[in-house]
Amino acid sequence: MSNWMSTSAGGGAAIGQEEVDSRNENQALADHNTPAAVRTVCALLTNDALTAIGNLPTPDDTLTDDLNNAFQDASAAGNDCYKGASGDRVLLARSAAERSKLVALLATAVTRYETLTGHPPSTTTTLSTASNDDPFAP
Repeated sequence: MSNWMSTSAGGGAAIGQEEVDSRNENQALADHNTPAAVRTVCALLTNDALTAIGNLPTPDDTLTDDLNNAFQDASAAGNDCYKGASGDRVLLARSAAERSKLVALLATAVTRYETLTGHPPSTTTTLSTASNDDPFAP
């Protein structure tokens, strides 16, 4: 379980990326960015969610279901935001509700992981350079 969660394609980084993408979407909307800029962050939320779904299943069926629910919600939030970026208040409100729900869905998945392993997952979105000081090293 820990190995799956810690790989670059695994759940920890995906959880962290969805959190970052969701906050970026919130910020772009709060800053009243142009529709094109809003669409960009919305598309990232959807694309990253779909990538994360592609990395399922996990070694635990319940965690797989929890993450799938969160990533499906994130994808829907990104799609609704993208379609509503020119000012469709109904779609933007639905996206906001989905992003709000996303926080709880991700928390459920993290709690499940903690129950299984006894520790929280790393949700960092950056790769460790481990014993190499060169940040550009493979």
